[in-house]
Amino acid sequence: MLSLFLFQISLNRMIKTLSATNYSIEIGPLTESSFQDLLTNKYAHSRKVIMVDENTHDNCLEFLLTAFDDLTDAEVILLPAGEENKVMEVCFQVWNALSDYGIGRNDLVINLGGGVVTDMGGFIAAVFKRGVDFVNIPTSLLGMVDASIGGKTGIDLGAFKNQLGVFKDPVAIFIDPSFLHSLPENEVWNGFAEILKHSLIADSSLWAKIKNYRNIDDLYTADLIEAGISIKLKTLLNDPFEKGERKLLNFGHTIGHAIEGCMLETDSPVSHGHAVAIGLLLESQLSNNRGILSNEEFKEIEETIKALYSPIELDEEQIAIVLELMKNDKKNSEGKIKGILIHSIGHCTFDEVFEEEEIRKIL
Repeated sequence: MLSLFLFQISLNRMIKTLSATNYSIEIGPLTESSFQDLLTNKYAHSRKVIMVDENTHDNCLEFLLTAFDDLTDAEVILLPAGEENKVMEVCFQVWNALSDYGIGRNDLVINLGGGVVTDMGGFIAAVFKRGVDFVNIPTSLLGMVDASIGGKTGIDLGAFKNQLGVFKDPVAIFIDPSFLHSLPENEVWNGFAEILKHSLIADSSLWAKIKNYRNIDDLYTADLIEAGISIKLKTLLNDPFEKGERKLLNFGHTIGHAIEGCMLETDSPVSHGHAVAIGLLLESQLSNNRGILSNEEFKEIEETIKALYSPIELDEEQIAIVLELMKNDKKNSEGKIKGILIHSIGHCTFDEVFEEEEIRKIL
């Protein structure tokens, strides 16, 4: 905890604020943000609940409680870590706990963690008593640039990713890059997959800048986080409920989610970011096979992904499971698997039909 604190006070004390539809996103040291004002003004008389998992409980919670006196009496709810625990059974336990604590509609939930915590914590808050306010303090790179932003909350249904959920915006999001130092390096690289995705769908200049990143220190910067967030915000502001353009943010996820769900049932689960990275490669290969994406750009994407992420081996039975999971993807319609195809770096199209046999071939 000491090392996290020392890194925090050595950062540039400027706060960068980005505006989403109904809330702000602040990037910079948490102690210099408006989080304190929120606690002492809007929620001065509210009960506070802090959602953490086992990782953020051990690595981040002490800093939060020490830095903010208003959280001294906050209730702390410990969620089990891991995607396999992002399920309704855990939510029921938390809802019962919130009832026991007497939490009401005017109280505040603080989600301190990675994508699983912000997804599930947001869903729990959004449903409890028809809506309790919540803020997100993401502690993983994936959470900072993707999962905590955009109002998507949700949990899994068996092997199906995020099948249950609601759109509910947080009150605010506070992104402090110093929390990244509490993570194993491989988890930071897994979060980087979402920034690669953002650049591939909308910003070829960002892709050109980051495609050769191999030094972990490159991933801790506020500038990189801001670049990733800005692309997501531009995409979702025009389409908050994913009826059109926002679907582009699912590039790599149609296949990636299915791989992640399949491997979740094995002794060798893979992280969301790792699965998305493989999904980016395979959906790029699908685009190249169709003659949509040039050989040159496909090779560029392939070399980047293979340099950063290890392959995932699937046997015939697992390939069949992946295909079945893809048939239940949320973006499907008319009984067809639909996903994203990339035409060139920085330009993708959505609602493209994926044929089962071509997916089987690339898998």
